Amino acid sequence: MTVELQVLVFAALWGLLQILIAAGAPALKPGYFQWNASPRDTEFDTGPVAGRMRRAYQNFLETFPIFAVIVIALAFAGKSDDVSRLGAHVYLLARVVYFPAYALGSKLRSAFYLLSLVGLAMCVWTYFFQG
Repeated sequence: MTVELQVLVFAALWGLLQILIAAGAPALKPGYFQWNASPRDTEFDTGPVAGRMRRAYQNFLETFPIFAVIVIALAFAGKSDDVSRLGAHVYLLARVVYFPAYALGSKLRSAFYLLSLVGLAMCVWTYFFQG
């Protein structure tokens, strides 16, 4: 298994962990369990942090499928080099740091998002221009 595929597995696990964190965050608000057990005909105010966590996870979902396709294409093409391995790690680390940055309301989240795109671009570079 290539390093990029290993990073892909960890990125998928990170996505699962984000689901659990984002879904569990509203549980801290009084009345959430009653609302959650109801038909949910009305909205429940989960608060700003839980909302940011949900949006951060949704943002992850925008880039993860693209990352997965690129990494799988690299594996099928038998292409892997230092650039793609570093790019995969950059993508994952940027996505991991993005989540708490967004939850805390930090404006650095945009820099982490762009950094994750740089990691994606590094993998694309290897696919098209290396080997």
